[in-house]
Amino acid sequence: MKTVRLSEADNVVTAATALALGEAGATQPIPMGHKMATETIARGAPVLKYAQVIGYAADDIAPGAHVHTHNLAFRAVEADYAFATNLRPAPPAPAADSFMGYRRPNGRVGTRNFIAVLSSVNCSATAAHRIAAHFTPDRLAPYPHVDGVAAFVHGTGCGMAGAGEGFEALQRVIWGYARNPNVGGVLMAGLGCETMQIDWLIEAFGLSPGPLFQHMTIQDTGGLRRTVEEGIARIEAMLPLVDAARRTPCPASDLAVALQCGGSDAWSGITANPALGHACDLLVAQGGTGVLAETPEIYGAEHLLTARAKDRATGEKLISLIRWWEDYTARNGGSMDNNPSPGNKRGGLTTILEKSLGAAAKGGTTPLTAVLRYAEPIAETGFVFMDSPGYDPASVTGQIASGCTLVAFTTGRGSAFGSKPAPTVKIATNSAMFTRMTEDMDVNAGRILEGAASVEEVGREIYDLWLRVASGETTKSEAQGLGDHEFVPWQIGAVM
Repeated sequence: MKTVRLSEADNVVTAATALALGEAGATQPIPMGHKMATETIARGAPVLKYAQVIGYAADDIAPGAHVHTHNLAFRAVEADYAFATNLRPAPPAPAADSFMGYRRPNGRVGTRNFIAVLSSVNCSATAAHRIAAHFTPDRLAPYPHVDGVAAFVHGTGCGMAGAGEGFEALQRVIWGYARNPNVGGVLMAGLGCETMQIDWLIEAFGLSPGPLFQHMTIQDTGGLRRTVEEGIARIEAMLPLVDAARRTPCPASDLAVALQCGGSDAWSGITANPALGHACDLLVAQGGTGVLAETPEIYGAEHLLTARAKDRATGEKLISLIRWWEDYTARNGGSMDNNPSPGNKRGGLTTILEKSLGAAAKGGTTPLTAVLRYAEPIAETGFVFMDSPGYDPASVTGQIASGCTLVAFTTGRGSAFGSKPAPTVKIATNSAMFTRMTEDMDVNAGRILEGAASVEEVGREIYDLWLRVASGETTKSEAQGLGDHEFVPWQIGAVM
């Protein structure tokens, strides 16, 4: 591994080891992945990385000194929102790529074939779990084209306002999972008296009950035991119908991939995130869709995305999200710099500005075609942005509800995240963590640091893996059975 300089404009450099730092002129031991100054930085002066401001010197910083939380201060940066000034369409793909997917009657294409048991309220969570748990691998063996019966339960659905942001967001999540093309059949289970009424949901989103879309409530069915028995019977009747689906050749343009990161470190913005961005560009060139999210984690880098917005209206929609989050954190006594987490900081990240600049790289270089509310259905292809918290399970839940059928997840500190019904591909930023957590990681982007591969080569590897996973190849997180507890709708508003 080696010392990495990102831009001639930078006055800090990220370094790999104390030995490498010593060769680069460090004046003190510096942890792996942390920053050192390459020139004198006066107190109050901007500190630059990625040729962008990541904070301001809290004290005079000498060349070779460690730059981190002890001497780098956060404050908001005035940004120039130059809307639609950096539009670089993806070059035409040399050939049309394809994968083997499940084309649904509405024309959308899935990469998996699940039956979903969805709870409308936490009061029916136990019933949903018990219904799904009945369908063990042995009981599903006669149905080889069904990937599983999965329960998607949550901690809300009642004790909430019956209108407004929180109510609408939860409606979009439940409806989005019910219509995700990775789901071949749905059973919705409620209590009966909750705020999130199943009948209202069906009416609001035009869902049509039938053999592959069933619903029930504990109160109407006669209690927990009878609800579990009835739910099992309904899914047993559903299984042959869902199992009848077959994979057929589908163009890569039918893929929608959630672009996600968690447990980031200083290498995230140098290796895995740019490589994922290149994979996103390759997918967009095919006519597919990459969905970036985590609004608090593009804070300070949003000007780079507004410059890529297809028009001013799209860019201004993104800025309106930033302003909402500034108000949201302020009225709850928080700060936009509450992120990075302690683990991010141990990995070398110092301010949200630094983290955001690396996180935004996941979105590649193509134009920003749309900005979505949390869990809002994807209506345009290309590179799009969806509003969400930076909390990974809540963010991915919204992306899957929006229609993503694959998840790509970069991590530097390590992550055991996985998801259903859309499988997660995990990408390590450094080889040490990849080796330590090899059972959890699908791709090692740490080879970029070692000179063993380029960003473009690893990006191509990620993209090719997407096509194989979309065709049925098992990811590391799927092999470990992850995804049953990572359904976490974003809870907005008062609990009453």
